[in-house]
Amino acid sequence: MMNEPSKESANTIKLAERRVFSPSFKPLYNEGMGLVEQAAEYLDGAGRVEAKKLSRLAATLYAAESMRLTTRLMQIASWLLLQRAANSGEMTRDQVAAEKAKVRLDTASAHDEAAGWNELPTAFVDLVRRSLRLQALVRRMDEEIYGNGATVLPVQSMRRSSNPVSDQINLLNTAFARN
Repeated sequence: MMNEPSKESANTIKLAERRVFSPSFKPLYNEGMGLVEQAAEYLDGAGRVEAKKLSRLAATLYAAESMRLTTRLMQIASWLLLQRAANSGEMTRDQVAAEKAKVRLDTASAHDEAAGWNELPTAFVDLVRRSLRLQALVRRMDEEIYGNGATVLPVQSMRRSSNPVSDQINLLNTAFARN
């Protein structure tokens, strides 16, 4: 009888699920979308100016980290949009679970010890660190709600995906689609 859930586990309240599927989700959603907006403003404005002042090594690291930051934030935004769609009744939890399988919440970052890291602009490093903290929170919530490893795509799915940008746009369109 090892496969049967215990009475205790059947009655366990998942705090992450409760947060995501309640009005208390709005602050998390606003934080995530606000960070996306702040990063976009920085990268298109002050970040461009600051990047031009960097050494070649730091500029290369900045470019790579900028792409990772953007990817990380778009994945977080996709997850948040899907949860919001479920929260507002636009999508069922099953639909969200199926769509969110396309979302990757494992975008890494270079380490503080990476060559050139200490030259990166403080505002940029702050955005990277904040995005990593938010990604870790979202990932923990995702694992609690949908199960461990639910956000990692199988290798076959990654190979089939010919255009990650197109996949991301499709995911966002699905989250905003109205039935």
